[in-house]
This record gives sequence, structure tokens and C-alpha cells, in this order.
Amino acid sequence: MCELLAMSANVPTDIVFSFTGLAQRGGVTGPHVDGWGITFYEGRGSRTFKDACPSSESHIAKLIKSYPIKSEVVISHIRQANRGCVSLENTHPFTRELWGRYWTYAHNGQLSDYLAKFQVSRYQSVGDTDSELAFCWILEQVAAKFGDRRPEDMQAVFRFVATLAEQIRALGVFNMILSDGEYLMSYCSNNLCYITRRAPFGKAKLIDTDVVIDFDKETTPHDVVTVIATRPLTENEDWQVMQPGNWKLFRLGELLIDL
Repeated sequence: MCELLAMSANVPTDIVFSFTGLAQRGGVTGPHVDGWGITFYEGRGSRTFKDACPSSESHIAKLIKSYPIKSEVVISHIRQANRGCVSLENTHPFTRELWGRYWTYAHNGQLSDYLAKFQVSRYQSVGDTDSELAFCWILEQVAAKFGDRRPEDMQAVFRFVATLAEQIRALGVFNMILSDGEYLMSYCSNNLCYITRRAPFGKAKLIDTDVVIDFDKETTPHDVVTVIATRPLTENEDWQVMQPGNWKLFRLGELLIDL
């Protein structure tokens, strides 16, 4: 299956270190060779880079590994195709507009018998994956329940999304990352973990390639950075493993909801 990577931070932070490890799983240390993508939020705007080539071979991925784009929210995905052909339109993350904000989503897993469930009209799929259609259905349900204006209580919105994710999990494997650029939600079906780094910072070593970073030299004492991944990316840190059905909501690196 695919692998996910996401970050929530309280200051603009680059994800070069974590993405370097993830990219190796796209053809070197893992079989996820059917494309990759990454979205960086900058305020209410976002930058998305995608490629249908393996991340371990992609020239665009080399750019991301060498160019430290600073962001408070990042979502990335490397693909092992099951639904839909290998193509740019089927490459995650997917983005749609809701309430004047770009919502970004990525999914790891496979669903079955979902077409009758995901009836949509406002949001339409561009590609032909179960993942993108599930995203369109989620946003359609959210818009129908909360209306045309962004609610003041965004935590209530993500609590509702969690009930939708639980329905989707009944159709198969559904590990999901979702963000509106401010909040970052992770929902676990079977494989998802996270780590929150804060002072005192130390060194970390990637599992998939021989790269070590000393976060103490790259951060300030006030920085808080949470990284979410399908599997731990470092070998000398204590990653928190999520359980099936668990979901978490982060903002500015801090955990807001833990269910």
C-alpha cells in the first residue's frame, strides 16, 4: 500500500529531513513506485508538487530534498497503485476548496464496494481512484452539514469528519491525512504513527538512508513540530503508534484532540 507523511508546526519549518527518508521508500527501501506528491501551506495559500515517477528517481523529489521550503503544515504521499492507473491525476495529495480555504487530503489503503456509498455532485473526481472519490464525499458531507460559511468551532467539523472516516473504514483500509491549512487531522485504520519534537532537541537518524540531523542546531527552544508517518522514519526516537479507529487533531504542532 501507499505511505503517508505530514507535519504540523508552530513556526515555518522545512520537512527536508523527513521527506528524504520517505522518498527512499519510493523504489529503494519500499515498493511505492507509482508516483508521489507533497503540499506545503503558506498562510492560506499552498504549493503542490507531484510526479507519477518513483520518488527515489524523480528530479522534482530531488528539488524537495535540497530546497528547504518553510511551512507550518505539510502533507505528502508515495503511491503503490491499487485503484486507478499510474498517472498524475491519480497522484496524491488531492486538493479542493471549501469555505475559502484549500483542503488537502491523502489516503493509504484500499476500499471495496464504495461507488454506491460515495454519491457526489458538488465535488467531482478528476482521476479514478477510490481515494479521491472518498475525499470528494467527505467534503460534500461536511458542506451539507455545516453550510456555506466556515464555522467558528472547527473542532466540531473534524469530529464530524471522524464519524465519516469510521464509515469509510467499514469499506476497507482507510488511513487518512486531512488539513485546511490550519488544522491537521490524522485518522488510523491500521498503520499510522507520530512524534512531537520540542525542546530539548536532540539528534535523529533516518531508518531508510544514512542521514543524521541535530535538531538542536536547526531549531529554537520555542519550536514545536509534529510529524506523522505510516511507519517511523527514524531509528532512535520514540514514535507513538496509533491504534485502529484512533484519530488525532493537531494545530501549530500541538495535539488538540486525541481519540
